[in-house]
Amino acid sequence: MTGPTEDPPTSRVHPHRVHALIVGIEAYEAGAAWDLPGPARDAVAFHRLLRTAGVPEAQLRLHLAPLASCTPGVAYRPADQATLRRVLVRELPRSEGDFLCVWWGGHGVLDRAGRTRLFCADATTNDKVSIDLESALGRYTSDAVPGFVEQLWIVDACETFEEALAFRDPLPSEALPVGQRTLAHRQVLMRAAGRGRQAANDPVRATGLFSDVLLGLLAGRPRILPALLDPEELFAAAGERIAALRGAGRTHQHPEIQLRAPGRTEVLAAADAPVAEERPVSALGRAVNALIAYPLMTDPLERQAVVSALGPGLAGTLPRHSKARTDAVGILTTLARQRPESLWQLYDAVLSVDDHPGRRAELGKALSELVHSRERGENAGLHVQ
Repeated sequence: MTGPTEDPPTSRVHPHRVHALIVGIEAYEAGAAWDLPGPARDAVAFHRLLRTAGVPEAQLRLHLAPLASCTPGVAYRPADQATLRRVLVRELPRSEGDFLCVWWGGHGVLDRAGRTRLFCADATTNDKVSIDLESALGRYTSDAVPGFVEQLWIVDACETFEEALAFRDPLPSEALPVGQRTLAHRQVLMRAAGRGRQAANDPVRATGLFSDVLLGLLAGRPRILPALLDPEELFAAAGERIAALRGAGRTHQHPEIQLRAPGRTEVLAAADAPVAEERPVSALGRAVNALIAYPLMTDPLERQAVVSALGPGLAGTLPRHSKARTDAVGILTTLARQRPESLWQLYDAVLSVDDHPGRRAELGKALSELVHSRERGENAGLHVQ
């Protein structure tokens, strides 16, 4: 989020200096064909995380257009274009704060000029009103917004090419006023889909795939605000999970993170999952991937509960780390080297918390391969992916 010669982003921002605009649009005036179960629920979940982190309710602007099946359980404002534009252009810039977080879930499109349009709740098929994301980002790095030197924008919306949707009517111009550019802001944008791609949604669970991954990762962090203030590690972890979902055929999206700060402007894509034919995964690598696939591994308390179930004789010998993947490597490597049969104790401990059939089968196969590799005298830690 900052250049190599700057101090890293502070994790000392007080919650009372944090503001957020949280948008979740499930229902549109365009009608039922535009219904999108999930964004309102995801927005409420993110709102809840920030409240838990101590951010005052008055500084959380929650704007929803929920479907009838969604009961937010919290007060919210509408998500029509006039309301959202007023918040972005007039209300937020007058607020005093150090950190701004914008969360947006709903329909979007990449227009013919290459700009992301985020449709508002009052969009119809004949009048697709929206917020121009690029002009909003430009406004918030200009002198129109004197505060909020630290910003994180999270957008879970499709970026399908406008021409691919064959709209009958052209998109109206919706650019926000920008102001004079400055070098005062550090701005990060996480995009769920990537240029020309759809952002997958799970209608059964009513959640956006990218939102669900991020919310799960944030819920597993002991402190939310430091993770949001230094989002590159968060994005890397999310990218790994999305890559696994791509490998399983559940999505084709490629999340991106855009970093803009004095001395640093770049766009990074989430790394692709390794291609097995070109770079085989070792026995240890497969076991790590299988273990990390369990959501419990992102929660330090659940992870500790699994390790404690091994008993003090084993648990006390394991090297531990705060990062889930590094922790998994240390646990598996030590057990495989010292007592390979204890890997099955780990298997039983994991299943006692989460007995998902697919994950269970892969973990069993991966641990069998790891045990056999040790018996064959292979260096199971030679290549970890």
